[in-house]
Amino acid sequence: MTKAPRAGQVKTRLVPPLTPDEAAQLNSCFLRDTTAAISAAAGSVACGIAVYTPVGAESDYDDMLPPDFALLPQRGDHFGARLINAAEDLFRIGFSSVCLIDSDSPMVPVEVYAEAPKLLSTDEPRILLGPSDDGGYYLIGLQRLCRRVFENIDWSTERVLQQTIARARELQVRVELLPIGYDVDDGATLRRLCQELLDTRATSTNDVAPATREFLSEIVAREGRSRICA
Repeated sequence: MTKAPRAGQVKTRLVPPLTPDEAAQLNSCFLRDTTAAISAAAGSVACGIAVYTPVGAESDYDDMLPPDFALLPQRGDHFGARLINAAEDLFRIGFSSVCLIDSDSPMVPVEVYAEAPKLLSTDEPRILLGPSDDGGYYLIGLQRLCRRVFENIDWSTERVLQQTIARARELQVRVELLPIGYDVDDGATLRRLCQELLDTRATSTNDVAPATREFLSEIVAREGRSRICA
């Protein structure tokens, strides 16, 4: 799930410390890293699709997505409707399971994305969730269209994950949880991202989010770490 990375229209809560153009560039890096991780994890069992908005922004994604990715326009007037419609469109195309993934969590490793289709390949009905530590989720995986898990959700609040789990229980569907991640959408999470990617002692993240790491490193090299990570 992605929004075209245009200055002034994405990552506005990161301005300041970033400029609108830098926020858009960072958003582009998140998308590059996330789609590259998905592509690396997909192998022969999955296919990556960028479900984008607005319609007409197709050229914004030139040279940004892996070559095996396709584009699909978003439909709907609000976030819940866009998720429902994306799932509906993907199942209609012929997918046997669908994972809807945000483009704000660049630190999710390849291994997590590789595990998702395996967990959804079972005959036991289940809904897969990748929790975010702000109370939302970075991934929801479905074996069939379940509109109920997207209905009456207080989007963009700390209640999203628990409300989604409650909807799944109403449907008597098992919920499987992936490792916890986090969205980068404000100054605090940007500082956390800088610490995890730019701290030379953090060897566990060496292979994660290379485009994001390079972009942040360039700003720090020019203007100092306090410019974006204070």
